[in-house]
Amino acid sequence: MKIKAVIFDLDGTITKPYLDFDKIRQEMGLAADAGPLLEIMEKMNPAERKKAEKILYKYEQAAIEHSTLNKGAAETLKQLRKMKIPIGILTRNTRSNASAVAQKHNIKFDAVVDRNDGPVKPDPFGVKKLCKHFKVKPQEALVVGDYLFDLQSAKAAKAIAVLMKNSEKSRQFSSFADYTIDSLTEIIDIIVSRKK
Repeated sequence: MKIKAVIFDLDGTITKPYLDFDKIRQEMGLAADAGPLLEIMEKMNPAERKKAEKILYKYEQAAIEHSTLNKGAAETLKQLRKMKIPIGILTRNTRSNASAVAQKHNIKFDAVVDRNDGPVKPDPFGVKKLCKHFKVKPQEALVVGDYLFDLQSAKAAKAIAVLMKNSEKSRQFSSFADYTIDSLTEIIDIIVSRKK
């Protein structure tokens, strides 16, 4: 089936990995392996949550400031524009942070679904919402990310899961992906190959 939209994760996919979640958990007084941050924060009492949000905000601001694009990101987005394929961002971060990253690196996204819009990845909500926005079926969308939750949200929505191998850690998720890539530019090859 022809690809009509591409949905990217932000941190670690469009930009090089920066956030150290073990370190963030530690500063929040949690065990390094306590689990996904947003889900843990949801179960906190209001005072704990406020403190945790402050810590997360500090790290996310630093991530914007120090962000660098992944190899091939700018060229890939430019090529998708030429091909008239809409670009979505599905992030467990915030819309304002996604906008700040786009502004900093002079890139543009057509739509963003963030952690405040509804259930976060691995839930399929964001993939489905972006596909609906772009008027495409999930089977016509590539979902590109560097973490298990990206691939799980793609699969749950029946979209095509693409793993960006940017670290040793990310390689362990390859069995969940339909495609694995080392550079974002390879997305264009996938799109071209599926036109036939």
